[in-house]
Parts: sequence; C-alpha cells; structure tokens
Amino acid sequence: MTRLLRDTLEDWAGEARVPHDLADRALGGRRRRWALPAGVGVLAAGVAVAVAVTVSGPGVDHRQATVRPATGVTLPARPSPAPTDVRTYTEGRPPRTLIAAGNVAVSAYWTTATEKVSEKLERFRRTWWLYDPRNDGYEKTDWAWVDVAPGLQTAAAIQGDLLGRRIAIVDMATREVRSVIALDHDAGSVVWSPDGTRLLVTTYSGYPDEQPPMKNNMITYDANTKIGTRTGYYVIDVTTGEKEYHELPSLNDQTSQGGDPGNSNSRQDLGWSLDGSLIWGPTNTRPDRLFYTPDGERHDPPADRYIPYTGRTALSPNGKLVIGPRQSGLPTEITDARSGQVAGRQKVLQLLAWADDDNVIALGCAGKCDDEFDNGLVLVSVDGDRTTQLAATGKSEGAGSWRWVLTPR
Repeated sequence: MTRLLRDTLEDWAGEARVPHDLADRALGGRRRRWALPAGVGVLAAGVAVAVAVTVSGPGVDHRQATVRPATGVTLPARPSPAPTDVRTYTEGRPPRTLIAAGNVAVSAYWTTATEKVSEKLERFRRTWWLYDPRNDGYEKTDWAWVDVAPGLQTAAAIQGDLLGRRIAIVDMATREVRSVIALDHDAGSVVWSPDGTRLLVTTYSGYPDEQPPMKNNMITYDANTKIGTRTGYYVIDVTTGEKEYHELPSLNDQTSQGGDPGNSNSRQDLGWSLDGSLIWGPTNTRPDRLFYTPDGERHDPPADRYIPYTGRTALSPNGKLVIGPRQSGLPTEITDARSGQVAGRQKVLQLLAWADDDNVIALGCAGKCDDEFDNGLVLVSVDGDRTTQLAATGKSEGAGSWRWVLTPR
C-alpha cells in the first residue's frame, strides 16, 4: 500500500509529545518523518531493583495486573516561589546552558540520527540531554527516553536500547538513581503526571519508529512490513511504588465503523489530562485525541483547552486568553477565552506554551521567514510587538538540530 504524505497537523498526532518537526509539517508539508525515541545503556550497578509480584487468581482480569515494587520514593518539594527569569542561549546549537522563560524551562532535549535496519527499513534514534543544575548546563545521557517532573528536580528515564523494561527515577541535582522500577512489558515512552507524583509509561510490541525509506515524498509499505505497535501502558505512583498495567492497543489506520478517530502512525504515546484525572491517546484525525480513565475505559472529553497535539494547556495562567484557533503558521493568533475575539497576532511559526499571562514561548523563524525551516525558540508577547530570541536559529533538520522538552519550573 502507498501512503501519501499528510500536509496537515493531523499527520503528527501519532505521539503525545510534540514530534521533532511538527512545525515543519504544519508549515510546509514537504517531507514526512516519524517520531523517534532512542538511547542505549544501563545505569550504574548497585541499584536495588524492586521485585514485581503479579496478581492472579479467580476473578482477576488478566489484561490488568497490579504489581508493587518494594518501596516508593520521597520526592522533593517544588521550588516556591518558582523562578520566572528569562534564560537564553543563542551562541550555537544545541544549547549548552539552561533555556527558560517565565513558568517554563527546557528541561531536556534530544537529537536524532537515522539508522539502516535492513534494505527495506530504517529507524530513527534519539540521543537525550538532561538539564544539570550543578553547572546550569545539559548533560548527555544514554537513556532510551527521558521526562522531567514539574520543578526540574526529578527525572524519569527508560533504561535500554530503543525500548526498555526498567524505569530509573533520577535526582537531577545529584544524578543519583533513587529507584529502579522493573516492568514486564517493553516501554517506549514515559511522562510525568501534572502533579509530579505518577508516571504514565506507554508499551510497544517492538520499536515503533521504523519505516521504509522515503522515496519521492512517499513511504511505501507492503504486507511483510513489521513495525512495533502500542500494546498498553503502566500507571506508576512513584511515591508509593505501586504500579498497574493495562492493555490498550494502537488505533487503526482508518476510522472505525463506530466513527472513532484513527491513527496511521506506529508511535502512539499516551499523555495525561491537565488535572491528571484522565489519560489520552493521540489520533491523526479529528478530534486529535481520545480520553480514557486511568483504568483504560473510554471517557468523555473534559472541558479543558489544549494546544493541539500536545499535553499543554491553551489557556493563559489567569484563564483570560487562549492560544489559537490559529496556533501554527504565520501569523498565529491568541484570542479572548470568553468572546473568541482576537487579542493579538504574532509573527511566529508556532505557539508552544504560556510563559506567563502576557508572553508565550514560540517557534520563530530567522530573518523574514524566507525559509520556514530555519527557526528557533523565541519569547513573544500576546500583541506580537516584543520578541526575545531564546535559542539560536538554524535548520530544523541536519547538523545542530535539536528538539526540546518544555516543563513547568
């Protein structure tokens, strides 16, 4: 079967994180790339691995097993008040020192590489860099996936090559591994809950970021193409050490007979709702996500407003303004949350996250945007009159390219 490249944002709804070239796809639709996790290695020996016990017996749903590591972890309190200063690094790419503005910081980032798997398949691998408060820089890691809890004090990392069955809880200030959580299924992504106490780990049957090589802006699949798909997820309470596994297979390529949205991407990472009471899975149709209870039951969408295809809120901290409806492509818009009237337009490529009530972290272009693929992080005011360069601009693919993880400070 031959699948034409998607020219809209729906093409990138296959992951809970923002894919590395979402803005490029939204603006140009010239090439298709899959989301790509990677990393290799195992953390230092000497860390006690918790023993997992699977619940079984009459009446137990074997699609869901509750397992408990030996102990939980005492998490540090978030800084109060949290810092809100603007931190920039514009000397080169990728950044060497902290980038932050208002309520949000770049807590980690990844670079990508393409690897040949066979004559018919290639894969994309991420190399992760994690913020290091000891020197205010970023440290290269050998983990397959990284996410940082709000407050930038604790990280969660998947240990393994591409996928892994161990989740490390890391003290960012000391680099000490506080706990290692053993899994029975291969993990492909991990994300912290909004309150920074729980983890949502998406599992796969194999590495999902593989595809046939692109030719003439097309990717051709045949019946023998085997790519890993989502199998389910863990919900882990880091403070108690308790975890549960639930099956949740990938959505199909096509919309179901019942009218449910579909998703043609192999990577379909799960995310948290804004208050952490629900989880959601991405689609690449409309709506852009489906909601579930933490136990995996379908749930009506909450009233929250999201930046499309991300887990971040579209509402300003004071609730008065909302990002969109035009969130990508020149010019972007911010509207009044109640009336829907335009409050400001910005000459940027994509609005990413609220820094405070008056400013947004965005993806801006270099020069006059003659080439929308030459871009970098900026801080832009709601009215569009003030723009501060946060990171160096450059091509969104190739040497020096990197993609950020934005985390509340």
